[in-house]
Amino acid sequence: MPFTPFHLGPGALLKGIGADRFSFMVFGGSQVLIDLEPAYRMWAGDSELHGFSHTLVGAGTIAVVATVIGKPISEYALLVFTRKRVSIAWSASAAGAFLGTYTHILFDAVMHADMSPWYPFSHVNDLLGVMSISALYWLCTALGVIGALLYFVRESRK
Repeated sequence: MPFTPFHLGPGALLKGIGADRFSFMVFGGSQVLIDLEPAYRMWAGDSELHGFSHTLVGAGTIAVVATVIGKPISEYALLVFTRKRVSIAWSASAAGAFLGTYTHILFDAVMHADMSPWYPFSHVNDLLGVMSISALYWLCTALGVIGALLYFVRESRK
């Protein structure tokens, strides 16, 4: 299913480690952008869901778009929801976007047989099945919990 919340676990860890050098908002937005293709393919009844967007080249392309549109959209959303003006550095936006799209294809490649993450260099998905789907979900959840703890410890010290 597109837009799974499990992809946010690695982002929470990266935010816990990277603080202001990493945009969790842009990371989350990149998760949605990368899954627009599978969502459309599901709607269209296509048997292959994970195409170009779930390759290294596609993820990089989406990351560039997510970097550029994610910064202003995230700053506006934070202003609306927190009533505070937050400035996201372009480097933090890029970190969120690129780490978001590349971790996305890494974790999806473990569980989706219709992926060719290395295309156009190879059609082989050598990450498929390196761990069980259950273990993958637990890993993403654990990364999210650890990241949240790191973030809240840092924030409580401010």
